[in-house]
Amino acid sequence: MPERDRYIPGVPCWADTSQPDPEATTEFYSGLFGWEFQDSMPPDSPGSYFIASLKGKAVAAVGAQPEGAPPEPMWNTYVSVDGADETAKKVRDAGGSIISEPFDVMDAGRMAVCMDPEGATFCVWQSEEMPGSQLVNEHGTVNFNVLNTRDAAAAKKFYGAVFGWGTLELGGGVEMWTLDGYGDHLEEIQPGTKEAVSEVGGPEGFADVVASLVPIGDDQPDTPAHWSVTFAVDDADAIAARAGELGGSVLVPPFDAPWVRTTVLADPRGASFSASKFVLENKDL
Repeated sequence: MPERDRYIPGVPCWADTSQPDPEATTEFYSGLFGWEFQDSMPPDSPGSYFIASLKGKAVAAVGAQPEGAPPEPMWNTYVSVDGADETAKKVRDAGGSIISEPFDVMDAGRMAVCMDPEGATFCVWQSEEMPGSQLVNEHGTVNFNVLNTRDAAAAKKFYGAVFGWGTLELGGGVEMWTLDGYGDHLEEIQPGTKEAVSEVGGPEGFADVVASLVPIGDDQPDTPAHWSVTFAVDDADAIAARAGELGGSVLVPPFDAPWVRTTVLADPRGASFSASKFVLENKDL
């Protein structure tokens, strides 16, 4: 079910990118994904926050870099929570840290910017009027969030304590973050979800998957732990070519992987992201 009007606690629900020149960056993503943008900030605000939409549904955002944020443009992952303040305490108790203490975002919700013990940053989102992405798993929308880590055991302990996540091993070193009951939630809002997952070869428990866990290899000594975002696309090869035409970069050319054909791209300011096309025939790669 591509449309969403709510997220249960513990599920990634929103993504945005922090940019030094957000207005210029919107031109790239408009050309790449067909996003339409509207600045959600009041006219007298010092910064901009452009909400991107497809089919009239909010899918992501491009915003100005907040004071104290890392200088490098990046894509940020938000996880839905019942309470931002309570979750911030869990983050500290589990050995993480808080970059930005919980604060209200007008009437949209309440959030905090957090860091896990390895240094990967993420946001928590307590929804009020804005639940998060209203359209997912379609061309030009988020369909996966990925934690890239050098210490999977420590990450499992931390995120298990904060969000109640478990993991599902798929073989070949591939692991997924799972949340008990998420598959039941999807089944409730779209009956037949679990059967559909099984029909395409998804293993037992795959309906509970909320994100993935990827180890950073020893061949990438300068790559820090981080969260990354993957967008669904109809054609990974075409989207990589288009990114280059728009002034972006192809960091990893399109290649076949289990279930997908995927590529790693960067916008003109250097914020990296993945773009993947679901390919059923690749499920056994």
